[in-house]
Amino acid sequence: MTESTHVHLFDPGNQAGERGTRVVLWITLAAMVVEIAAGWWFNSMALLADGWHMSSHAVAIGLSTFAYGAARRLAHDPRFAFGTWKIEVLGGFASAVFLMLVAALMAVASIERLINPGEIRYLEAMGVAALGLAVNVVCALVLAGAHHHDHGHGHDHHQDLNLRSAYVHVLADAATSVLAIIALGGGWLYGWGWLDPLMGIVGAVLIAVWAKNLLTDTAQVLLDREMDHPVVEEIREVVEGGSTRITDLHVWRAGRRSYYCILTLVTEDDSLTPARVRERLAEHEEIVHSTIEIERVNPAGR
Repeated sequence: MTESTHVHLFDPGNQAGERGTRVVLWITLAAMVVEIAAGWWFNSMALLADGWHMSSHAVAIGLSTFAYGAARRLAHDPRFAFGTWKIEVLGGFASAVFLMLVAALMAVASIERLINPGEIRYLEAMGVAALGLAVNVVCALVLAGAHHHDHGHGHDHHQDLNLRSAYVHVLADAATSVLAIIALGGGWLYGWGWLDPLMGIVGAVLIAVWAKNLLTDTAQVLLDREMDHPVVEEIREVVEGGSTRITDLHVWRAGRRSYYCILTLVTEDDSLTPARVRERLAEHEEIVHSTIEIERVNPAGR
């Protein structure tokens, strides 16, 4: 006996998150252009690193904004058998590859500047770095407001991971701005010209670490590596019992809050039906689609 159930629900998404990421995107793009241009003009690798790190933030926020919009526009498109959430994931993977390249270029340029230092206009560069820090603080406040709005609508147990990752990345950008200010201040006060390119290298490492984590997370979703997720054990706990056991189980993610599963059961219970199995699975609302196959076996001696 096999039965498949699939409930098509229109998810309007986190509208506050979409608005917040769009505002933050434009603010960040403007600040990124100013910092990169000023870094080249004032000969500051730390400022350049901060600007390029802000570009990683712009890419991440841009992908989040696109994903929100695409999910909303294509929610009813039947060509997407499992929804449009992986548009965001695929974009994140591509941006991670791009960020790895940016980190490599920044590291090479910083090492070259460390070997062949040039004159740095410290005060002007510190002013621009402080502007970048202020921009990050404003962006953090905007995203924090969207995060609070999402929680205010009863989703505390299912946080918008897309929005949360953007928020954490803004905080990382703020830390990079602080590093740039420290490097420029050290060079201005004590003549430590080497500190500026050194902080450029530190900034490149931060970008590379973030890109590596993003590559790992997005690749895991794209390859459907979900069988170590807690939801798998939750399915086993509510379905198995008595003479009923799972002989085949496949679980994969269909969205930030939703999972699909295919399971085959072997049981001696003649009264067990797919409908009863679905009732048990209903304890976990994140399971939105299930295909259930039941194989009957006769008890020994019967």
